[in-house]
Amino acid sequence: MSRRKKKILIILVIAAVLIIAGIIINHLVWKDTRRMLLASTHPIQYSEYVEKYASEYNLDKYIIYAFIKTESGFDPNAVSDIGARGLMQLMETTFDWVKFRLGDGDEVIYDNMFDPETNIRYGAYLVDYLVDRFGSVDTAAAAYFSGVGEVSGWLEDSGYSADGIHLDNIPSRNCSHYVNKINTALSIYRELYADERTD
Repeated sequence: MSRRKKKILIILVIAAVLIIAGIIINHLVWKDTRRMLLASTHPIQYSEYVEKYASEYNLDKYIIYAFIKTESGFDPNAVSDIGARGLMQLMETTFDWVKFRLGDGDEVIYDNMFDPETNIRYGAYLVDYLVDRFGSVDTAAAAYFSGVGEVSGWLEDSGYSADGIHLDNIPSRNCSHYVNKINTALSIYRELYADERTD
């Protein structure tokens, strides 16, 4: 092989190595940038309460984070157009039902839904109840959004559920969008934080 051909070969090898190194660096930088962006939109907040009630109700803490992120974006003072309150956006009728189930006394009032711990306690209890009742996060999220009665009716309709347990399709576009948002948030939380401590 001539000296000129050797030089060209060396230059080509160096160029290939630089291209590959550039691709790897670009991938790592993008991966880190993506992770930072997702962490800024999917924070871990109120972890003391989330972990406490996730443990108490034997519920995946990332499910609670996904609901808080989706419902209020971690704003404890959030109030929806229809009057739902706090981090997990509980309506007064839902609050009354959970309060009865938890056996809380008159000292706990609907205004306490602006208190992060109380709201997370009530919201986590409700999510756990729905997951236990319906058997999946998807159906629980649908019931959280549309109500237990509505979702139970969908499950009884073979057009929406082949087995009466899982929703094959959700007739409400808004509810379907909500379930997708919960699943996306849950997936991101697990991807970002599954190997990290959050205390």
